[in-house]
Amino acid sequence: MARRADHREAASLDVRWRMPGRRALVGLAGWLALCFAAAAIGAVGSADAGPFYAALSRPAWAPPGWLFAPMWTFLYASMGVGAWLVWKENGWREARGALILFTVQLALNTLWSWLFFHWRLGAAAFAGVVVLWILIACTVLAFWRVRPLAGILLVPYLAWVGLAAALTLAVWQRNPQLLGLADLP
Repeated sequence: MARRADHREAASLDVRWRMPGRRALVGLAGWLALCFAAAAIGAVGSADAGPFYAALSRPAWAPPGWLFAPMWTFLYASMGVGAWLVWKENGWREARGALILFTVQLALNTLWSWLFFHWRLGAAAFAGVVVLWILIACTVLAFWRVRPLAGILLVPYLAWVGLAAALTLAVWQRNPQLLGLADLP
């Protein structure tokens, strides 16, 4: 009899996290909306990014300006799906730590555009992108523990922000007159 009760309890736990299709789709829409809202707020801060980026002295390995919009669109979509998978797998209550970490790094991601493009603070932008990379790495691990695919979906984002960190430092060093303080590391 105890074995049958254990089986029913395990089955009820499984059902608890299986969301109906409609609720899951609303959740997906919500996580995607959050990510693209962050992108939109960052875009306001980088409204003049095109001409400013073109005017900067950049290293030869810097990506062309046209690549940023499609790459970030892909990355924000991947982030939204990854967060949704974690939420869908365990719900907010059980995955709170991973999802809070995700939203914190998303907020810092949004802030970076303002630091670099709008306020033109090279030092703060570089420090911010380094902290952002660390938070993304922690989020990848937290997501991986809940659902490996969710962690994998953030790996391109981690790589792109790693490139962004190197590019931020290189551009800041080459353009101290445009990006804040002239005394560089």
